[in-house]
Amino acid sequence: MKRALIALAVLVVLGYGLFEARKLIEGPSIAIISPRDGSATSTTGVLIEGYAQNIAFLTINDAPAYTDTSGKFVELLSPPPGVTVFTVAAVDRFGRRVSKSVSINVLNYCSINS
Repeated sequence: MKRALIALAVLVVLGYGLFEARKLIEGPSIAIISPRDGSATSTTGVLIEGYAQNIAFLTINDAPAYTDTSGKFVELLSPPPGVTVFTVAAVDRFGRRVSKSVSINVLNYCSINS
């Protein structure tokens, strides 16, 4: 009976340890909320926002980016007219990498004032 209780306690501790370590085992993750892939805009500034979890370093188009305590990132970029690809990349503390890309079309409208 004593061995069964010890075995049960060890299993509970190991199970809890694996449950808590699941995020480290999964590696980094990125979710881009805005802009939507394939969308079009005529504004000069594009707001890129999303969430990154389990990361040590984050970049947007190879420039460093930062997250808040909940993992949210927000960057305002000014892309040139035409099709633009935004790539968000992350590395965790073990060197595992992940990246997500979205492409948008920046329209070049000229307003005519009369």
